[in-house]
Amino acid sequence: MNELDEMTGPTLESGRDVNVIAKQIPVTIGGGSKFFDVIMWFLPPIIGGIIWVILKTKAKNYFQQLQQKIQHDASQIDNYLEQRVQILQNCARLLDKAIDLDKDTFTKIAAYRSKTSPDGDSDRNEYAGKIDSIARSVNIAFENYPDLKAHRELADAMQQNSYLQKEITAAREVYNDSVNVWNREIFSWPTKQIVAAKAGYTTRIPFIADQATKEAARGTFF
Repeated sequence: MNELDEMTGPTLESGRDVNVIAKQIPVTIGGGSKFFDVIMWFLPPIIGGIIWVILKTKAKNYFQQLQQKIQHDASQIDNYLEQRVQILQNCARLLDKAIDLDKDTFTKIAAYRSKTSPDGDSDRNEYAGKIDSIARSVNIAFENYPDLKAHRELADAMQQNSYLQKEITAAREVYNDSVNVWNREIFSWPTKQIVAAKAGYTTRIPFIADQATKEAARGTFF
């Protein structure tokens, strides 16, 4: 018998929206783990302790390497975001030659064009969400003037924007995979969890879709 049986329920026919919890959970250990950390020096004497130190060193090295992997994945997202801001800036400039584009759009693009890469997971989420918002504004202006689609440079720029958005989505998936590995491994008892707790590690927040994107996904397209 299965604990979760999709054939007999209970089921939730109305469905349920799912949100990412933006909360970092610290790794902690109890008295049993602390006792385990000490008793290893006595089972067998000394040799057990040496083996235990080697295992913890390997775990520490593993976490350091995994952090570098997460940093690499995050930098890929930042690179694509920076390229997308540049493309949006070109789109806005080309649109402005043909229509009276909202000047606030230029101001926002200029602000993000000069911004350095985000410092943390939550900053990166917010930064990407605001760029998505600017992209929607530019795209709406583009769609409202069908004649502009014949403009070769503008059409190419909008195509590049679409391509970069797909690359950002793919890069986010890779980043979230690495974050998932981190969040799982720091609670792997005993060695990794003990090492992670002593190092003060916490879970990491995966990339989250901004609210406007989630609301748009619920809309009617046809």
